[in-house]
Amino acid sequence: MPQDCDNNCAGCAQDCSDRTEQQIDFTAHLHPQSSVKKLIAVMSGKGGVGKSLVSSLLAVGMMKKGYHVAILDADVTGPSIPKSFGLTRKATGGRNGIHPVQSKAGIDIMSLNLLLQNDTDPVVWRGPIIGGTVKQFWTDVIWEDVDYMFIDMPPGTGDVPLTIYQSLPVDGVVVVTSPQELVSMVVAKSVKMAEMMNIPVLGVVENMSYFKAPDTGTEYKIFGDSHIEETADNLGLEVLARIPIDPDLSAAVDRGEIESVDPVWLEDLLKAIE
Repeated sequence: MPQDCDNNCAGCAQDCSDRTEQQIDFTAHLHPQSSVKKLIAVMSGKGGVGKSLVSSLLAVGMMKKGYHVAILDADVTGPSIPKSFGLTRKATGGRNGIHPVQSKAGIDIMSLNLLLQNDTDPVVWRGPIIGGTVKQFWTDVIWEDVDYMFIDMPPGTGDVPLTIYQSLPVDGVVVVTSPQELVSMVVAKSVKMAEMMNIPVLGVVENMSYFKAPDTGTEYKIFGDSHIEETADNLGLEVLARIPIDPDLSAAVDRGEIESVDPVWLEDLLKAIE
């Protein structure tokens, strides 16, 4: 029994020997015509640190290694994956299920923005409906022969991440952060949530780590000295990637050409995922 246990088994996700209430099985079963070998969640404790960018770059990196890759965009209220890949057509489906939209390079993608009539339409839904939608992206979409699927998680440790961890067979988690000192606290929250759900954390990615001057090659720490190494050490993790502030990378995303980027900063993380 955890030291901080309040004996409220109904509100607890841990499967300890002292439970007095039987846990409900939240498992969402993959569509019978689907095949997904590995499922990697990309999460962050707060928004605005580049979680969707890292999800996209990981997918591109694994695609360039010759794998069939997919992205499940679970950030339902802020879906940005289709924009990064320049997708304009909508997902289609029929009696058997929904078909994801394929990018120019062959990455399968499902996002709520691929179902909405207008990309700018807001999604004003409560948590359970959003969680149910994410589960349907797993159960109702036909994912064909996927080697690696990346889940672009919503930020934080709330209802939807909990639904994903309880319902989908997540193999590992990548935590995305930025250099600010405050981030050490939210990184710890993300890591501890994954540990509570018995899901291994593969490593930490620091985005916006530095800016390299194109004329001199000098690196400038725009957001100050990084504290992520110390935080990762305290949590028993590795910082497997540092992504710089790169105007060319931002421009590629804005143009919907993320697949033209060679994600050299993520090589150690890609190896860890393999």
